[in-house]
Amino acid sequence: PAGSHQTLLVWGLKPEPGLERSLFSAFSKFGPLYSVRTHRNATVAGPGYYAVIKFYSAGDARRAQHACDGQRLFQESPLKVCVCTKQKVFQQQVLALNSNKCQELANHYLGFNGWSSRIIILQNVSGLDGENEELGETLQKQSVKYLCAVEVTLPHHRVRTRGVALGEADVENSRDPLEFVTALRRAQKVAVGKALSCAFQKILLVVLENGKVAVEYNPTQEELTDSLTEEELKGLVQVSELSLEQFDLEEEVLSDVSFDDELPSREVPSN
Repeated sequence: PAGSHQTLLVWGLKPEPGLERSLFSAFSKFGPLYSVRTHRNATVAGPGYYAVIKFYSAGDARRAQHACDGQRLFQESPLKVCVCTKQKVFQQQVLALNSNKCQELANHYLGFNGWSSRIIILQNVSGLDGENEELGETLQKQSVKYLCAVEVTLPHHRVRTRGVALGEADVENSRDPLEFVTALRRAQKVAVGKALSCAFQKILLVVLENGKVAVEYNPTQEELTDSLTEEELKGLVQVSELSLEQFDLEEEVLSDVSFDDELPSREVPSN
């Protein structure tokens, strides 16, 4: 989430075990949270802590601020809660949500049965870019790469999108079979997670004041992968001259995804 209107500042916090968990429990009642972070007060501000709580929705943040400001919540003294208005203080590079966060939002707003995803292809493409091919080179260290195509479907809204991404993992010692298999699994996991995230980036959720959710297909550019048939997409991925750089996305936090042909849509519980 970009912008300051989704961010709350909470101060007047007393140090206690599980402080972030208590904050998450209190504020997640108003909507899904992107992050909860606590920080020790500056010396000039006196003892105690303050928190930065970021919602996905500005409306959820506003409702939480009105309901929680001046309330004790989980401690004896009241808390001060306000919406952040100094955006530059918290300005940072906006990256695509990782697959775990995407699934969390989908489960919350669409329901467990409101979406599904499946792997169209998961292919080992190590060496297609010509690396590690020098004659006589001793491969003590190499990398494995997987290219993945995932399809996300929202049946109730008649929306279908696809994501294609590259996952890579280094192998420190290719002569160790266990390490090589571990790297393969990691590369697969990264590829599936990135592809799922890529597919979700084209879905725009519009949350209305009455709680209803509208969905729009919102690609940033003309998406070739969404218009191809499944066989055409598989053929495109299998072309040996394929340029891998176009699928090299930002690294994401690994989510616990399945390697079955079908990705379960109930991996992350809704709030």
